[in-house]
Parts: sequence; C-alpha cells; structure tokens
Amino acid sequence: MTMTNRHNQKRDSFILYTLEELVPQDHLVRKIESCIDFSFIYPKVEGLYSSIGRPSIDPVVLFKMLFINIIFGINSMRKTCEEIKVNIAYRWFLGLNISETIPNYSTWSQNYIRRYGDSKIFEEIFEEILNRAIRKGFVSLETVYGDSTHQKANANKRKSFNEEVKIVKKKYEDDLLKEINEDRECIGKKTYESMTKIEYSYDEETGKLKENKNTKSVKKSKVDPESGCFHKGEKEKCFAYSHQTFCDRKGFVLEVKTVPGNVHDSVSFFDAYEELNQKYGKSIKNISLDAGYVTPAICREIYKNEQTPYMPYKRPMTKKEFLKKYEYVYDEYYDFYICPNNKTLSYTTTTKEGYRQYKSEAKECRECPLREKCTKIKNCVKVINRHLWEEYKEKADEERYTEKWKEIYPKRKETIERVFADCKEHNGLRFTRLKGLKKNQNNAWFIFACHNLKRMALWSWKPA
Repeated sequence: MTMTNRHNQKRDSFILYTLEELVPQDHLVRKIESCIDFSFIYPKVEGLYSSIGRPSIDPVVLFKMLFINIIFGINSMRKTCEEIKVNIAYRWFLGLNISETIPNYSTWSQNYIRRYGDSKIFEEIFEEILNRAIRKGFVSLETVYGDSTHQKANANKRKSFNEEVKIVKKKYEDDLLKEINEDRECIGKKTYESMTKIEYSYDEETGKLKENKNTKSVKKSKVDPESGCFHKGEKEKCFAYSHQTFCDRKGFVLEVKTVPGNVHDSVSFFDAYEELNQKYGKSIKNISLDAGYVTPAICREIYKNEQTPYMPYKRPMTKKEFLKKYEYVYDEYYDFYICPNNKTLSYTTTTKEGYRQYKSEAKECRECPLREKCTKIKNCVKVINRHLWEEYKEKADEERYTEKWKEIYPKRKETIERVFADCKEHNGLRFTRLKGLKKNQNNAWFIFACHNLKRMALWSWKPA
C-alpha cells in the first residue's frame, strides 16, 4: 500500500470568484454586518476630522479593524493587520478588495493619539449598540445583575513604590455624617467635622510619628501609576484595573465603570450604579449582587431608588468559639440588645464610622456562665456595634426567604459571571496592554460593546 502524495499542487491557479461568493453564508462577519449599519459612526466622529488636507482613512474601516481585533480574540493590532491581509472574510467585512492595501498597524495608534483618545466615541459606540439591542427587544431591564472583575495591568508587580495619596470622600459620607451628628447631639456629645480617619506616618527629621488626616499610604506601580495593587483571597497579587459592570438577565452589558484595582467593589459600586439609574432607573425593579456588596450603605442606596436588592447570606466574621452577632436580639422599640443570657446591652454612643455602640454591665458579665463565649475583655464588658443604616441591610436579608429571591439570585452565575468568563476567554479582558485609566476605560467600553454586538448578531441572524 503506497501513500498518496500530491505532486501537482496548483498554487499559481486563477480564482474566478468574487469576495461575496468566497465568504461562507454563515460566517460571523456576515451575521454582524446584517444586524447593524456601521454608518452611525460617521456623524459621531465628524467633528474630529478636518475638512482640508490629505484624505483620511475611512473611520468605519478603522473601527471595524478594532471589532475584528476584539471579537476574534487577536489582541495585537499588528497581528490583526497581518490576519486581514490573508483572510477573505475580514476583507469582505472591511469592504476592501483583494488588491487594496490594508492600513498599517501604526495607523490606528496614531488616530487614537490624535483623534479618539480624548473623545467619547468609545462610550457612544457602546451605547449605540446597546440601544439597537433594546429596540430589537433583546434586552430585559426589569432585573439587573452587578459585579466587578479585575484585569491585569501592563505593569511589573516588582517595580513599585509607596506614596501618600489623598483620601477620597465616599459618595454617602455627607448623609451619614449628618445622621451621626444628630445622634451625638441627642446624648450631649460633641459633633464631628468629617469622617476622615487619622493615619500616622514616621517623620525622619524629628524621629516621631505625625498625623496625616487627609492622606494614606498606598503601593503604586512605576510602570503604570494609575493602576492599583490588587490582592483578593487566593488570587495572585498584581497591579490591575477593576471593571464594575451591570448586565441584564440575558447577558447584555448595560454599564461599565473602570477603577484602579485597589478600589473595593463596595466603593466603585456607587458611581456605576448612579450612571445606570440615570439611563434606565425607571425600568429597573431588581438588583442582584454578591456578598461583597452586602453593606448598609449599598442596601440603603438601592431601596432609596425604589428597587429591591437580592443578595446572598454573608457569614459572621466572629471567631468559631464565640457567640455570633445574630444570637443577640435587637429590640427596636426599647433600642437595646438582649444577650443569650437575657441581659440587656444599652446604647452608649455613636462612633465616627457611623456605628451605634451597645454595652453590657460589667457586674452582670463577670458572673455570666457564657462569658468565655461572649467576651474575653478584662473589664468584662460586651460591646455590639450597630450601623445607623442597619435596618436597610436587615430588610435586604429578609428578601432571601422569598420566592422571588430563589428565582432571581441563582441566575447570577448564568448572567454576569458568564459575561466575565466569555470576555476574558475570547475578548481580551484577562489582561491589558494599555497603560492609564482613560485608555482602559475606553477599552472596557469597546470590549463589552463587542460582547453585546456578537450576542445581538447571533440572535438576530436569519439565514438567506
């Protein structure tokens, strides 16, 4: 038995076909082209081009090259240009025939530097694609799922330095401070001017500790100073960016906000949530979040917007051998706690962080049989902290026992978690080659715009 060898390979043969005939009818580029008209880009970039001078490269071609770059997971623009040269489907998508020259890879970077970098074109493209999906009836705004994911920055984690940075005031700080001072005035205590914690640093000149009321020390990258040092659980410690994202129950991304990786999810939530409500607030009824967002401030913000939060159970942070906080019953009418030994803990003061403190009587605790499980403080006084907005958190916790919670919350893994998984695996969300917060925000808008576009194209495709 002999092998079959092709000795008559015809690499110099002529092909008498058009590009239209060569591209398969079910190719993804055909599905994308059929679901949206990319000419909407022209009026959005018109003000960025001059009416005199040499003819510029078609902006739709430039942005379509970026769509190919992200949707097909090529990542590198240099490699994207090389692929377009030999890929018939990509040329068909760009509207370039087989003999036309592909724009150089540096053309995109120069256009970004000179035209698009400081514009809002990336956000506008994201919103336009999302609005098309809404008009087609693919997006359901009644229930929204939120979460945050990190993207590794283009920065060496070993090249870093410590820097004193200004403490940024939280969105809800003024409202909370007002309630703290009202509480303290009622019991005759002095009020606070701000909620800023006092940090201490070593003064090399005097050799003493000095107070830094408005600053804190953070680790910054020498390569990309706008990224943040990210470290969570068993994940690798690195410099990263974090994307606070909201999607609907069908997986369409509605809003994304990029922040440094060292910003906690419960802090970055407020800006993204505010923008989400400005656009779709009247249509949203339910918000589903994970355990990292179970804070009194977030629960209050959601209820204030007349929406219902659906969150999981968050385990108490106390040690195993000690009694849990839920074992101490709060009496709302008399405003005190009752311990498992039927003794009361009375309100004493409100702290700078917004917690009301309830303390027990030392003489009662000394003889208590449960003292070893309750507190090991020398003065034998048990202290329980209750946030001023704890009632909103308790109200959100009660939602876990409803049928609606059992219907909505389990779908988190099928919606927002799947969005992150798809974009990390196929659209370059795992790490970034760009440096700077602005560039990575633009990149995040475009990555999720591509995610929405691909989903809309697959759902609306009707074979010829």
